[in-house]
Amino acid sequence: MENWHRPLCTNKIDWYYPQMDLEAGAYAHVAQKESWKTILTLAYQSLGVVYGDLSISPLYVYRNTFAGDIEHSDTNEEIYGVLSFVFWTLTLIPLFKYVFIVLKADDNGEGGTFALYSLLCRHAKISLLPNCQMADEELSTYNIDDFPQTKAGSRVKTVLEKCRFFHTMLLIVALIGTCMVIGDGVLTPAISDAVVPIACLILVGLFALQHYGTHRVGFMFAPIVLTWLLCISAIGLYNIIFWNPHVYRALSPYYMYNFLKKTQRGGWMSLGGILLCITGSEAMFADLGHYSQLSIKIAFTSLVYPALILAYMGQAAYISTHHDFTGAYQIGFYVSVPEHLRWPVLAIAILASVVGSQAVITGTFSIIKQSLALGCFPRVKVVHTSDKIYGQIYIPEINWILMSLCLAVTIGFRDTKHMGNASGLAVITVMLVTTCLMSLVIILCWHKNALLAFLFILCFGSIEALYFSASLIKFREGAWVPLVLAFIFMFVMYVWHYGTIKKYEFDLQNKVSLKWLLGLGPSLGIVRVPGIGLIHTELVTGVPAIFTHFVTNLPAFHQVLVFVCIKSVPVPYVRPEERYLIGRIGPKEYRLYRCIVRYGYRDAHIDDHEFENQLVFSIGEFIRSERQNLSPNVDSSQDGRMTVIGTPRREDMISDETDECMQSASASNPRSPIIQSIHDIIEVNSPKLVRRKKVRFLLPNSPEMDRTVRDELQELSDAKEAGTAFIIGHSYVKAKRGSSFLRKFVINVAYEFLRKNCRGPSAALNIPHISLLEVGMVYQV
Repeated sequence: MENWHRPLCTNKIDWYYPQMDLEAGAYAHVAQKESWKTILTLAYQSLGVVYGDLSISPLYVYRNTFAGDIEHSDTNEEIYGVLSFVFWTLTLIPLFKYVFIVLKADDNGEGGTFALYSLLCRHAKISLLPNCQMADEELSTYNIDDFPQTKAGSRVKTVLEKCRFFHTMLLIVALIGTCMVIGDGVLTPAISDAVVPIACLILVGLFALQHYGTHRVGFMFAPIVLTWLLCISAIGLYNIIFWNPHVYRALSPYYMYNFLKKTQRGGWMSLGGILLCITGSEAMFADLGHYSQLSIKIAFTSLVYPALILAYMGQAAYISTHHDFTGAYQIGFYVSVPEHLRWPVLAIAILASVVGSQAVITGTFSIIKQSLALGCFPRVKVVHTSDKIYGQIYIPEINWILMSLCLAVTIGFRDTKHMGNASGLAVITVMLVTTCLMSLVIILCWHKNALLAFLFILCFGSIEALYFSASLIKFREGAWVPLVLAFIFMFVMYVWHYGTIKKYEFDLQNKVSLKWLLGLGPSLGIVRVPGIGLIHTELVTGVPAIFTHFVTNLPAFHQVLVFVCIKSVPVPYVRPEERYLIGRIGPKEYRLYRCIVRYGYRDAHIDDHEFENQLVFSIGEFIRSERQNLSPNVDSSQDGRMTVIGTPRREDMISDETDECMQSASASNPRSPIIQSIHDIIEVNSPKLVRRKKVRFLLPNSPEMDRTVRDELQELSDAKEAGTAFIIGHSYVKAKRGSSFLRKFVINVAYEFLRKNCRGPSAALNIPHISLLEVGMVYQV
């Protein structure tokens, strides 16, 4: 497709489009090879965001492990056994599982529970997303390889695709993992060594910083985590040399067996404390979209992992030579710190604890954004905090909800042991979910032998199941908190998803027949007034019921009608050149178009005015290219024939200071574009000036252009000048008569409550009220 939008005059001003920069940054983040300087910079930043939670685990692992289930004896069998468990748990889960395996299962550079779910939905037809199309599979980021499935993979795929029960169960598993991440986001910031009032002030300050963005917070917090890691590794090395140089022998797996043999049930229950050594490991995968796979691997293997091993070995070396832990001197981190360093280390530890919360907060933002895009979370405001590093976001409503819940947990518990039990259960549940989904990814997406998937579950799943059982048995000692939080968020997410699906099914069943519409003639039996009407709908084919509902009550509509479907596809992002699908409904004289706008679960939605300009531009490009590409034997009036039209690039949309420059360029350039420019209109609505962009069509005087194409483009231009109206449905969802009590409660009470208290469709789409028309509709589902 030739480039038909060229700059017009030498004296021009480029208009800044932040969304286009975001889109360009999204693709560049994955497609371009990063320099070593960029990789090392990202690795440094990841210390302050990804590894904060994992790095502070030495503060409370030994303390929670020896908090009542087992006791430290003169034989040192307990401390050596705990050290052996810590070493092998850190080695097998964060290092082997995540760094070597799970991080490779990224979805075009994105990670997390929904990234795995998205991969599975693309390789098997198990998605519960509405309005899916075959055209979505042609997206470059859909990324399905052509390798043949193994026999086991084919059988698994067939079973999953045929049984709708498995579709629902996989979504529920993904939602459980998501809800536990949110629960961990509530619990981790509440775990602090500071007294309650100081801890509350720290939490308020932490959440108040979130709106500055991950990149700024990362640079701010990275020096703290780096200092902390160097501090604990140096203290650990000192303790090993000074107190027990032979502590390395405890790394042998024999000490784990000996530990369980001696402690038996008490040792099994103490695994809930040992589990805390890997809290924050899931952040490596969940926060993958904020950084890169290589930068996260470098930071962990070169700094975080060695520092943690030295810290745990140093504490064990000190404890192995001290057996009188009574009164104020209990087993913990600070007793192993030399006395003259305890106060400075305490100050660094408090700062590191604050930073440790950043990993789960960032991961919570990321995973909720994914849930929102896949129709599994009520509409909330998503702010992209960086136009260079794609995927760094801030969600104000979630930020303040998390802060409120963290303060409630901090004030309500006042016991770090109980909070540790709660956090441990949340963490291990997320890891179990990741293991289950990864086993399917190995078979369906990587096309590996089923034996490898079985070994993956056997190796990592058995370890995580052991820790899960040890955490679950402490239900009454704090482990109930993440389950309650997960149930609440799970209920919210499933109700919203269920209501969304039922609304779509109602639209699908009640859409207007295209034959009926074409039977009305070019005027559609109504008065066609100047302007463009953008009718928002979830349907990708057919005419929505809100259109007939509107014209029945007000028999007039715009001269150009565009049925707009803004949909999410199970990919992290959609390239700008593949964003729009444009088609025609009916013959040309009807001036009816369909536009499908596709977004990935990481994409930033553009603002209303830019969207309007890009949409009109895309329709103009479709009209121009349709004549060239359409075969004479193809009926262009049929609904469903769509053309991919790219988003206009920032450098292709020029802003001129004056109309004179634009006019002279048009006269002097016989090959001027259809959309010649974007110019500034200065309007005085009040004492201050308001700058507004407006698309102006100037058609070239070229005899090469077909007359029917020229007439249609001229009509589109006139309609754009007359103004644009956005028409959306204002839905009231009610359960059908005769529905069960459960359905009535879910639809009439729960879903209606969420709908009234979340952002409306017009706010989510950034539609200005002055251009908005809402059509009231009652959905009987």
